[in-house]
Amino acid sequence: MTKTLISGNKAIAQAAFDAGCDCYFSYPITPQTAIGEYLSEIMPKAGRGYVCAESEIASINMVIGAAATGAKAMTSSSSCAISLMQEGLAYAVGDELPLVLISVMRAGPGLGYIYPSQCDYDQAVTGGGNGDYRILVLAPSTVQECVDLTHKAFYLSQKYRNPVIVLSDGLLGQMMEPAEFVKYPYPEIDNSNWALTGAKGRTPRKIRSLEINEEKHNQNIQHLFDKYAQMEKAEVLYEEHNVEDADIILVAFGTMGRNIKAAMNLGRKYGIKIGTFRPVTLFPFPNKRLSELADRTKKFIVAEMNMGQMIKDVQIAINGKAQVKHIGRPAGAWLDETEILDEAKIMLGEEYAASV
Repeated sequence: MTKTLISGNKAIAQAAFDAGCDCYFSYPITPQTAIGEYLSEIMPKAGRGYVCAESEIASINMVIGAAATGAKAMTSSSSCAISLMQEGLAYAVGDELPLVLISVMRAGPGLGYIYPSQCDYDQAVTGGGNGDYRILVLAPSTVQECVDLTHKAFYLSQKYRNPVIVLSDGLLGQMMEPAEFVKYPYPEIDNSNWALTGAKGRTPRKIRSLEINEEKHNQNIQHLFDKYAQMEKAEVLYEEHNVEDADIILVAFGTMGRNIKAAMNLGRKYGIKIGTFRPVTLFPFPNKRLSELADRTKKFIVAEMNMGQMIKDVQIAINGKAQVKHIGRPAGAWLDETEILDEAKIMLGEEYAASV
């Protein structure tokens, strides 16, 4: 098994290429610019489309146009620039277009700064577009997962004809780790019954979100929600460790999942029974599994590099069966294992106060 030392951003770019990405449209913004830089070299050489658009609004609409033809299309951006794409994302959901968006989070709100952060959980999972819609969201925590989940994003987008977001962050985008690049592991999805191939001799096909008939509009939305229900049955992913005997479970997504594991290992060294749980799919969220864990474990800490976003979904999943506490900060230096462990000891009470 050969591995390559590579950054998270470049790993995503190479994985998209290996997944058969036909065209990439984007606009540079830190900390995701390396994705476009990498693809600008390899896409034209392979005869594939690469455009550095004039704006983020232009790039998302270019992706919509390409996806409507059946092409595997992708864009990438960060935070404040993703905000500009929200109308386009809602439009793509309504049109049932399979596109991939790489979101590499930075500090906000507004322009914020380039400090690493996880403050765009709500932006990705809830979204800022109009209407009833959902987007599949995958959150990698390692460079290897940047590869694996980018592959999966292309497959799921085609399978469900729905946008998929890979939610990374500035820390993961810049860090370098060994990663294995493999052949795209998923089957290709036949799109011949819907992709637009030109006007001459074609069967009329509908790719538009506009629907003036009330009954048909409601039917269309119900169709979308039937798809979301299928996603919730088939696509939930999570990682858990030492939850069987845990007195407290640490919950985090993305890069912070690494730090809660470090806190767990340190705590276990001193006899504190800590488990960890990391949602990999942020939508669909692993509600069922968290609810099952709360039947036994009655204390949960949600660690996020924001002021409290995923905690709302954790609380909904647990539904009052256990105590849930949030720890976080909006940007910059990540919560380290000792900070997290100290909060766990406080929550567990006096018997653990002097453990470390």
